[in-house]
Amino acid sequence: MRAEKKYIVAEVESHLKKSDYVYLANYEKVTVENVSVLRKKLAAEGAEFHVVKNSALRVAAKGLNLPELDQWLKGQTAIITGGKNPTGVAKVLRDFTKDTQKAGVKGGVFEARAIDSAEVGKLADVPPAEVLKSQFLGLLKIKPQQLAALIKAYADKLEKEAAPAA
Repeated sequence: MRAEKKYIVAEVESHLKKSDYVYLANYEKVTVENVSVLRKKLAAEGAEFHVVKNSALRVAAKGLNLPELDQWLKGQTAIITGGKNPTGVAKVLRDFTKDTQKAGVKGGVFEARAIDSAEVGKLADVPPAEVLKSQFLGLLKIKPQQLAALIKAYADKLEKEAAPAA
């Protein structure tokens, strides 16, 4: 492999190493202005948008032992990586596609397995991690309260039964 190709593959590998997920997008009809807007929205999630050559992505993904991506490596491809909130990034991509009627998610890799665009859409519907944590904590809080109320009601009942009739 020529030196410039090695450099391009190494650059793609460095992008892929930034997170444990990667989304592939078709940017065929996207304008420079659209990409700029998308990059700003992705930056808010800590993610990045990079246009890549399909051949370089194929080699880099294979070098990192990612699942096979060949089914999505047709046409113009961009990768979205980085950030700690893959569901938030998926939401940004879904909303951008809906708003502009341009670009589209081809598929990607999430939790070491290949996922299609429908699965990326499902990820976009998952609430942010902070919301999920607060919902879980709320569930934990409710159950002890219900148990305490039940114990108190039982104790009140016993007290009432034990009290002499007046």
